[in-house]
Amino acid sequence: MAIIGVDLGGTNARAGLVEGNRVTRIAVREIRSQGTAEEVLSDLKAVVESVLTPEVEGLGIGVPSVVDLQTGTIYDVQNIPAWKEVPLKTILEAEYKIPVYVNNDANCFAAGERYFGLGRYYRNLVGLIIGTGLGAGIIADGHLYSGTSCGAGEFGMLPYLDANFERYASGQFFVKSYGLSGKELFCRAASGDEEARRIFCEFGRHLGEAIKAIMYAVDPEAIILGGSVSRAYEFFRDSMMETVSSFAYSIALKKIKIMPSATENIAILGAAALYLDSRQQ
Repeated sequence: MAIIGVDLGGTNARAGLVEGNRVTRIAVREIRSQGTAEEVLSDLKAVVESVLTPEVEGLGIGVPSVVDLQTGTIYDVQNIPAWKEVPLKTILEAEYKIPVYVNNDANCFAAGERYFGLGRYYRNLVGLIIGTGLGAGIIADGHLYSGTSCGAGEFGMLPYLDANFERYASGQFFVKSYGLSGKELFCRAASGDEEARRIFCEFGRHLGEAIKAIMYAVDPEAIILGGSVSRAYEFFRDSMMETVSSFAYSIALKKIKIMPSATENIAILGAAALYLDSRQQ
């Protein structure tokens, strides 16, 4: 089986040909993010066609936006002003004559872990992306659950302290609380800087509170962490787990697995997994 997975970002698009459990070919193309809707679409088609073969059975696309899952229409794509409302599924199915599936990037991450990564061992899990924001995808009873309006898993928007979880449990925490980027603090922590390590411990406590909220809401078997901040896992793991240990239900604490993603090319695989998930319904 061959599937194409596409990760559409605000500056470039990455497409991968997925055969079996492997990405066998990858193409990357810069997109004209400030261009017209047609120019961006042309760039997207070009990167798809770079990996398209006659054997491809389906196409999945992960986008940083809200998606109407019934029609495959995307709305207000981040950093692409011209893409306010684009019926992407309809356009690409007419072009390539294969099934096309579109979803947001957090849901793709969860689906990718379920079908290709650590999530293969669990039927109920949450893929939690910790980057410039805090987003999540939910796998329920083995399948991606996106909600009615593609809004399931927006745990970052839940109220917390004087703002919400996204303010304290994503990369925003470092910038807004300390005026430093997570990348800079990671480099300092890796070199032994005690203040940077203390900041990551503080971050871990906030993230632990977010994880407890997820556990109360969803009761998953596993929570898999992705996104740029998850690369600093070693620096916030202990404080995060200490906070999670105050969860009220001991049986859930014994069962829950919390771990960083170890899956290479997860964004491409996650987009491809949309096709696999549709076939399992």
